[in-house]
Amino acid sequence: MPLPIKVLLLFGTRPEAIKMAPLVRALEKPPRRFRVETVVTGQHREMLDQVLELFAIHPEEDLAVMRPGQDLAALTARVVEGVDALLARRRPDLVLVQGDTTTTFAAALAAFYRHIPVGHVEAGLRTGDLAHPFPEEANRLMTTRLAALHFAPTEWARDNLLGEGVDPSTVHVTGNTVVDALHAILERPHRLPAPLEAAFAGRGPRLLLTCHRRENHGPGVAAVCQAVETLLARHPRARVVVPVHLNPAVAKVVRERLDGHPRAHLVPPLDYLDFVHAMRASDLILSDSGGVQEEAPALGRPVLVLRETTERPEAVAAGTARLVGCDPERIVAEAHRLLTDPAAYRAMARAANPFGDGRAASRIRTHIERFFA
Repeated sequence: MPLPIKVLLLFGTRPEAIKMAPLVRALEKPPRRFRVETVVTGQHREMLDQVLELFAIHPEEDLAVMRPGQDLAALTARVVEGVDALLARRRPDLVLVQGDTTTTFAAALAAFYRHIPVGHVEAGLRTGDLAHPFPEEANRLMTTRLAALHFAPTEWARDNLLGEGVDPSTVHVTGNTVVDALHAILERPHRLPAPLEAAFAGRGPRLLLTCHRRENHGPGVAAVCQAVETLLARHPRARVVVPVHLNPAVAKVVRERLDGHPRAHLVPPLDYLDFVHAMRASDLILSDSGGVQEEAPALGRPVLVLRETTERPEAVAAGTARLVGCDPERIVAEAHRLLTDPAAYRAMARAANPFGDGRAASRIRTHIERFFA
């Protein structure tokens, strides 16, 4: 095995950074067989920086690819060009990418052009619908075709890859590194900021709402807000905390519909430390986030998924999540059932987490070592 193996971890968004942070630590642990370098594209600027600080990650380079009003084509081109120049300078032995963002696909493509093997963390997620989520489903499909190593979080994800003809010797079930990150966060003593603590204090149902996916912009977000208004009217002691996404297409609708309601607490986007503890303080989570579908089960919190499809059906099959889309009637009916039927609530809250045991990063390290052996 050549020593040290130079591994470049490349990511651009907050979810990627959260799920890559345990890998940075695992690859840096003794015995020091790896030279670890991290590079960010800056696809999410403010939210990315929060996570880098939280996990004490100091990137060697920041490509800073974002421009005001930039569309997907321009972003993809900038990432490919930036990563290509980076790879020419740094010449890693392996590039690790995570998930399904534009950064993930574009970085994998640049590495492929340079004949550098790509390891894909959280490989094999599928909805079977290129439009949902858009463009993430296409990104992960294309990344699969470019990758040399596929780190599948679950058996279901592995089966997807094998069904697409991926070489079985390159596919490894590891669990999801987000569970590793979550365990690391929960080990830290933490107190929520005063406004959040006040929002969650007292008796009555505590809801947490996040909604930001591109396919829900506009009418979808408005419908979700309508459902929340109905729930708050039906449950006079309930309150909801809403970290408002920075995207104007989301923030405008949320503020128009919920701002001013005495039991709707609109707050700026939470850093990951606060968000994990906010999830733990909640009774019920409504979200279109992929990561929340993985994190909520680890915390024993039911989650209603504000999407029509999910690339994480393991959560639905395990009973920890339920698909409700953005239909106000479905959202209200499922939330009301969980808030009034203790047996139904317990069935979701106590279901086994299908996404791993918090040791995914160490397994990925082992498979990388074997790849280069």
